[in-house]
Amino acid sequence: MKLTRAGLEADRAAFEAAGYSLPTFDYEAVKKNTYENPTWIHFGAGNIFRAFQANVVQNLLNRGILDTGLIAAEGYDYEIIEKSNRPHDNLTILATLKADNTVEKTVVGSIMESLILDSKNQAEYSRLKEIFAKPSLQMASFTITEKGYAVTDAKGNVLPAIAADFEKGPEAPDSYLGKVVSLLYHRFACGRLPIAMVSMDNCSHNGDKLYAAVSAFAKAWCENGLADKNFLDYVEDRSKVTFPWSMIDKITPRPDAKVEAMLAADGIEELDPVITSKNTYIAPFVNAEECEYLVIEDAFPNGKPALDKGDIIFTDRETVDKVEKMKVCTCLNPLHTTLAIYGCLLGYTLISEEMKNPLLKKMVEVIGYSEGLPVVVNPGILDPREFIDQVVNVRIPNPFMPDTPQRIATDTSQKLAIRFGETIKAYQKNPSLNVADLKLIPLVFAGWLRYLMAVDDRGNTFTPSADPLLEAASAYVKDYELSDAPKDLSRLDKLLSNEKVFGVDLVSIGMADTVKNYFAQLSSGVGAVEATLKKYVN
Repeated sequence: MKLTRAGLEADRAAFEAAGYSLPTFDYEAVKKNTYENPTWIHFGAGNIFRAFQANVVQNLLNRGILDTGLIAAEGYDYEIIEKSNRPHDNLTILATLKADNTVEKTVVGSIMESLILDSKNQAEYSRLKEIFAKPSLQMASFTITEKGYAVTDAKGNVLPAIAADFEKGPEAPDSYLGKVVSLLYHRFACGRLPIAMVSMDNCSHNGDKLYAAVSAFAKAWCENGLADKNFLDYVEDRSKVTFPWSMIDKITPRPDAKVEAMLAADGIEELDPVITSKNTYIAPFVNAEECEYLVIEDAFPNGKPALDKGDIIFTDRETVDKVEKMKVCTCLNPLHTTLAIYGCLLGYTLISEEMKNPLLKKMVEVIGYSEGLPVVVNPGILDPREFIDQVVNVRIPNPFMPDTPQRIATDTSQKLAIRFGETIKAYQKNPSLNVADLKLIPLVFAGWLRYLMAVDDRGNTFTPSADPLLEAASAYVKDYELSDAPKDLSRLDKLLSNEKVFGVDLVSIGMADTVKNYFAQLSSGVGAVEATLKKYVN
């Protein structure tokens, strides 16, 4: 059996006998409708998009609610399209790994067309411009990671590739964002057609990040005389172009070899993952949890697909913000970061295995229920306590989920301020709460300092996950060793006072001494991490 259109037609019965749910809509009719009257194009169609949004669209196509499918575009790593999408006719196998130890297998076929966002490739770029000229196009969405929206570096300097495109104009930009904005400019030139530009990346106020990037290009091109002077007005006119906020939540780890073996045992051929020249790891299958949330600000100037009939929630911006803060600042992300840090220190290679450790399980429960929940604003559409219940009891312990603390520990320095700093700020603002009552959030900060030593609790060295501040932050602990000898920890104060890292100045609010005390105990010798957890978590 092969994962292609011809393979599905030839072996449909075999796929179904092996337990696969297959597309049931009229593929040729949907493909024709999508080509002639596209409604949704997505940039950066990676694992979460293929596991979540593409599957939602397929279900709606199967039910006859939608009659157009998706268009996927990739503007960074063209080999994803060339070596994964097209050889499999844009089909994906979704392996939904359920907490009850069952696997639901689905062939997702809602992507009708995949394109390379390359301004130097005339055929591909012309087709993209044709799509953006269509009055039917309602939405361009994005999962290009938070870094993908960056226009400047950490010092505020315009990135070289962006600066070059500011000078080139919309004809043939090279940067990802430049190419996207050039397509939007083409839509403007074709009659100022309306569209929603929807970031679906897992970052706070994602629509604002996309807007900032797009408007920076529009402003530069207009000021440099490279675009119609009314283009910036078009970008800023919410009756024409919107940048809705959204909150997305679905765990989709890197394609797992055990899942690949399971699918191969079903008789499906050619499932080998591809590692591109840009080191992107992509496979024709996606493994994911069954739980999923997507909440989108209802700001669509050209109408929107009926995604609400597929359990995607449209609401107002304020509610999106509440849901996003509930998840990112309290109910999921802080718990994941806690497990990532201490999982690396204690030698775990699976997040789910950590939840079998009573100390770690209790630690995330206290951080979620006791320290975080008191400052959560209930968004109304999702209940925060029920959300944590599902995270702690179903989602994270799911034994089928091959997610690792090492993956989640990536970019930790960029996460602490949002995932914990916002809770601290909320305590400061609430007269009935006391920051000094936070006991385990400071233990997470101390755990990160201990993690920066790159030595686990057994005394073995490990390689910390990628992080833009790894080298700079590690310098603060580089001279410390595992020892119960007294340490001069005053050098840590400069790092602990960094509001960009922690969200607040830990020195000025009186938390730094607690963090340093914890750190001293965590680094007092082999086995000190576990001993410190026993002392303070219990």
